[in-house]
Amino acid sequence: MKKKLLALSSMVLTLAIPSLAFAQDTASNENDVKMFIALAAGLGIGIAAFGGALGQGRTAAAALEGIARNPNASGKLFTPMILGLALIESLVIYSLVVSLMLMGNL
Repeated sequence: MKKKLLALSSMVLTLAIPSLAFAQDTASNENDVKMFIALAAGLGIGIAAFGGALGQGRTAAAALEGIARNPNASGKLFTPMILGLALIESLVIYSLVVSLMLMGNL
């Protein structure tokens, strides 16, 4: 009997508590949307900058390691490395543009 009562009370509490959490007036909804837009823009540019820096660091390290192993290949490694760095940076700039567009909606 105790197990059934415990299961029933846990089910009722699980269903009752979230409804209280989502019970809010509609006036604060506009502020919540603006808050989440700002949060999304900040997190988006932060993650993009971190990923771009990590990718650029690995690209430069791999190119320098290749040049150190074979100094005669420096001419062949330089152009693809610069192209890769430019493409990595373009992804970060795209994230910046999206973040600025989101901030324009505020």
